[in-house]
Amino acid sequence: MPVRVKHKFHPLPTVRDLIKMYKIRAEKQLAQNFLLCTKTNRRIVNAAGKIKNNYIFEVGPGPGGITRAILEKNVIGLTVVEKDKRFLPGLELIKDTAKHTEMEIFIGDILSFNMNQRFPDELKEQWEDGLPKIKILGNLPFNISTGLILKWLEDISNQNGAWSYGRVPLTLTFQKEVAQRLAAPINSKFRSRLSVMSQYLCDVNHVYNIPAEKFRPKPEVDAGVVNFVPKVEPLIKQPYPLVEKVVRHVFHYRQKRCQKSISTLFPPDQTVEYTQEMIRAAEIDDRARPFQLAIEQYAQLCEKYSEICQHDPLLRDYDYRSPSSAAMRREFRHRKREEMLGVRDEQASTQEQHL
Repeated sequence: MPVRVKHKFHPLPTVRDLIKMYKIRAEKQLAQNFLLCTKTNRRIVNAAGKIKNNYIFEVGPGPGGITRAILEKNVIGLTVVEKDKRFLPGLELIKDTAKHTEMEIFIGDILSFNMNQRFPDELKEQWEDGLPKIKILGNLPFNISTGLILKWLEDISNQNGAWSYGRVPLTLTFQKEVAQRLAAPINSKFRSRLSVMSQYLCDVNHVYNIPAEKFRPKPEVDAGVVNFVPKVEPLIKQPYPLVEKVVRHVFHYRQKRCQKSISTLFPPDQTVEYTQEMIRAAEIDDRARPFQLAIEQYAQLCEKYSEICQHDPLLRDYDYRSPSSAAMRREFRHRKREEMLGVRDEQASTQEQHL
């Protein structure tokens, strides 16, 4: 019977000792919070499921706590991307010890990192088939987590980057509230733009929370571990930029009725007509708020908006917040006021004539 071999790190200093050895302090502007507890790091890796003989891509390894836990699982390959070059010596030590795993270290910004052709071609799977033996893990800096997951969701939508290899799953940490938003169901107080954008493309699971006390330095909030598995078929079959625009506008006034936020998609002189068309198409109740809509209704809103834009292509570029749009709304309101004043003057004149 073959004996399972695990990577051991006895020659290496502990993560805590590495930080002291290289005199590394957490940089506030990089939103750095280190996980020093081996048990906590192993639990994050276990949340990703079975990763033995998988190729792993780790975001923000920092001092390498999660990196060590990954290598204990006998993965076939590991790529780590770290922005802070102070961690390079410690990561090099881990690489030198990982004799049975091909490990690559890149110093750079994950927001601009090119993930095309990053993994072996033989790991590619057709999108409709099973999951490839590739997984993305990371303890994300809180200040980039939302922007990064939105960027990756667009890659998932386009089957680009890491997702040119198939439906690559992710296991990532976020601020607890962001994790709750990502997985929030209909009517939840956490339901948001992030909920719809992530759930129309992925099966999203908020696995568990990590208490703030587990990090050094201790952040002000707890963290949440979230799993994403890309769906075979997206629930909204429109281009990602169009979906993002519609969902962002609908949640512009989260606590107000949908009619008000949907109206921001259109210039003032077309607001009433097109807003009503959108509401009828999605069968939205007059009193409904954005967090009360099902993803199927967001799909209908996107379909109708696409249809309206085909009829009037200039609407695709309409930006409610732009200075020109603000001026247009002011002019429209001014014109309406003058029209109302004109009607009142005409009514008063008519009454005088009758007298």
